[in-house]
Amino acid sequence: MKKHAFSNTVIGLAIALAVVFISAVAIGAVRISPGAIIKILLHSAGILVRNMPAEKYTAIVMFVRMPRVVAAMLVGASLATAGAATQGLFRNPMASPDILGISAGGSLGAVIAIHTGLMLVNVNLFPLATIAGSLIASFSIYAIASYRGVTSLLFVVIAGMAISSFLNGLISAVLLFSKEYEISQFIFWTMGGLDGRRWDQILLILPFLLPALGGLFFFSRELNILMLGEENALSTGINVELVKKSVLSLAGIVTGLSVAISGTIGFVGLLIPHFFRLLFGSDYRKLMPLSALGGAVFLVLCDLLGRSIIPPFEIRVGIITSVIGAPYLIFLIIRYQRLGIENAANI
Repeated sequence: MKKHAFSNTVIGLAIALAVVFISAVAIGAVRISPGAIIKILLHSAGILVRNMPAEKYTAIVMFVRMPRVVAAMLVGASLATAGAATQGLFRNPMASPDILGISAGGSLGAVIAIHTGLMLVNVNLFPLATIAGSLIASFSIYAIASYRGVTSLLFVVIAGMAISSFLNGLISAVLLFSKEYEISQFIFWTMGGLDGRRWDQILLILPFLLPALGGLFFFSRELNILMLGEENALSTGINVELVKKSVLSLAGIVTGLSVAISGTIGFVGLLIPHFFRLLFGSDYRKLMPLSALGGAVFLVLCDLLGRSIIPPFEIRVGIITSVIGAPYLIFLIIRYQRLGIENAANI
């Protein structure tokens, strides 16, 4: 790659994010011009603007579409970053929060919180429930997949699939004993969607999400070293077990908070990091920011696509990402079957 390819790609992704942001806010049952959106945003920032659009457009932009688009950006960036981290942690290109069952753990936490009335007691406890579910799933996978202190690449995927199936079974069991109005809420968390998102929901998780994402970025150097193998990593002096548990905890927190906003959205954590790894290699100092930006752009586009295919009906964003991601996963399985899973770790 050229010397400035990384910085140029970051700039290109930032511009793409701005374009899809404006497009997603503009497109809907009521079309709003980009110029009107910019005026509304400037006015909301306290800047004096002439010829302001009608108040109804301000309400649509600020309280209906903006929260949804911002939520899509945050969730996309979070899932892609968590996916990059888990792929580096387990040295497995097919590891991601949804495939490993971490997202399913968050969904189970959400379903239990709704079914037990925990949300009615204190809405602030809801993200804690999704985080707890994701963390339990994360460390269950780690415990099952680890043997004598060495994590098997193949068993990581197998353990993740087993945990995911088990947790989805528990979710189905809760559904059997749920009331009709609860089932509609459960469907949202299990299918994944961004409709109806509000600023208060975003502001509730933001103080926890941003530090957790920063923590994953902080471990970029350690993830680079882990890619050399655990024995080589130990020889450099890093505490491998501490790094593993720290990264796994942060990935679980990020995934749990994402589930608290959008429910389970699959394949973002698989597709985006893998795409940029093919372009720039496995240097996590580059892969992390590229994954975050790419994940944000990707999920905003998928949500916009779901709103635009058959208006006024909406296809949930989780369905869109699955339709795109499942064929790609099959492609990866075939590709790495030829290479061998151990060789795939070095790609």
